Amino acid sequence: MSENMRKENEDIEESSNTVGWFITGAIIGATVAFLYTPKSGKETRQFIADATQRGKDVVAEGGQNLMDASRDMFERGRKLVEDAAELFDRGRKLVRG
Repeated sequence: MSENMRKENEDIEESSNTVGWFITGAIIGATVAFLYTPKSGKETRQFIADATQRGKDVVAEGGQNLMDASRDMFERGRKLVEDAAELFDRGRKLVRG
C-alpha cells in the first residue's frame, strides 16, 4: 500500500472517529440540558425536536463527507491500477522486443 493511500485511510478513520465523538457529545449534552431545563412540556418537546434535527444534519453531513472521501480514494486506486497495468504491458513489450 502506498504512503498516500495509507494517509487517506487514516484521514477517513479520523473523520469517522470525529463524527462519532461529536454525536456522543451531542447526545450527552442534550440529555443534561433536558434534565436541567425549567421549561414547559411544549417548549421541551420543541427543544428535543430542534436538537434531533441538528443531530440528523450533522450525521448527514459527516456521512456525505465520508462518502465523498471514499469515492475519491476509489477513483485514485482505480487510476493507480490502470497505470500499473499500462506499465506492466509496456515492460512486457520491451522484454519481448
